[in-house]
Amino acid sequence: MSEQRTRPVFYAVWLIIASVIGWFAAFELTVEKFALLENPKEALACDLSPFIQCSTNLESWQGSVFGFPNPIMGLTGWMAPLVVGVAILAGARFPRWFWAAFGLGITFAFGLVCWLIGQSLYDLFVLCPWCMVTWAVTIPTFFATMVHLTRNGTFTRNEKVMARADTLMPWVPLATIVAYALIILLAQLQGLDFLGEMSRILF
Repeated sequence: MSEQRTRPVFYAVWLIIASVIGWFAAFELTVEKFALLENPKEALACDLSPFIQCSTNLESWQGSVFGFPNPIMGLTGWMAPLVVGVAILAGARFPRWFWAAFGLGITFAFGLVCWLIGQSLYDLFVLCPWCMVTWAVTIPTFFATMVHLTRNGTFTRNEKVMARADTLMPWVPLATIVAYALIILLAQLQGLDFLGEMSRILF
């Protein structure tokens, strides 16, 4: 469905909500990183158990994969969907190239999250609470963005495909739940003891 014919209000609202939640999680992780630097031997507030904690993730090389703490990417990166969401509600219309660039950024974030999930499950063997909050909002944001970029003509100008994509947006929550369930299943197959705690946090 062409963006000129309808304003994606629900998508815009979700971008705002996800951005606020994601930014807050990144902020909390940044605070915890500072606390860890000041008192390396002290347990962090988010260190809930040997399997649910922030310290291991923040101290690992995966926690600074680009040479600086990952939360800094969250503090800056979540501003983009926030601005886009607010702009859409204000009536802004973006060109195709803008949506393509936005989609590329969201895809990068999703890919990074998938990689970090794999590292947490199969290398670090711990889950960071605030990282999981970030995962929880990045996954549906990616699904919703891919559907939106299809229905607004960024990926294709085929009217039938665009209309079909518009009908898929209500299925994003279900796809998200399936993704959460897959993460829990992978944790179970890995034999980690934090399965029950992760289920409680995600659901």
